[in-house]
Amino acid sequence: MIVLSGTIGAGKTSLTQMLADHLGSKAFYESVDDNEILPLFYKDPKKYAFLLQIYFLNKRLDEIKGAFVNDTDVLDRSIFEDSLLFGLNADMGRATKTEVQIYNSLLKNMMEELPDEPHKKAPDLMVHIHVSFDTMLARIKKRGRTYEQIDSDPSLYDYYQKLNERYVTWFNNYDESPKINIDGDKYNFVEDPSAAQKVMSMIDEKISALSIN
Repeated sequence: MIVLSGTIGAGKTSLTQMLADHLGSKAFYESVDDNEILPLFYKDPKKYAFLLQIYFLNKRLDEIKGAFVNDTDVLDRSIFEDSLLFGLNADMGRATKTEVQIYNSLLKNMMEELPDEPHKKAPDLMVHIHVSFDTMLARIKKRGRTYEQIDSDPSLYDYYQKLNERYVTWFNNYDESPKINIDGDKYNFVEDPSAAQKVMSMIDEKISALSIN
């Protein structure tokens, strides 16, 4: 099982499809466009932060169970990132400490209910895409989701900045599985075929070294 991680606009969805096609496996995507709660969260974060987190937890567990079928299935978001996102919302006053404690406890209990195969509860490989804050903002603006735009809600600038910073620390501390970092600024794999080829080669080398292909 291979999972992607990275902040908003890093290119997770694009790289997930590229990897699945490259490996001849199945791609699993984070529920965004059909997520009825996400736009509500952007309108009223304090009211919907906890509900959104539970929604994503349920979806990610479905994805993990679905990805048991093949060793090289690709998930475009890691369940291990959710605590980072919810913790940031709590620090910004969008969720309470009690809600964070309940969420973390629920996550732990639900993960324990997965099949008793340690390598399946965590991915075989974490592929992290790091992009600069400026790149992150440019891509958010380019993809044009109204509820994500700073022009509509200036407070999102601070949220995005803190999110980008925390991902650096989160990835450095991540130890649930082998990992590889992709410089999304240096390798614009979404728009540059040569960069995409280079990224595929980097991941192939990592997979080969881990003998998971």
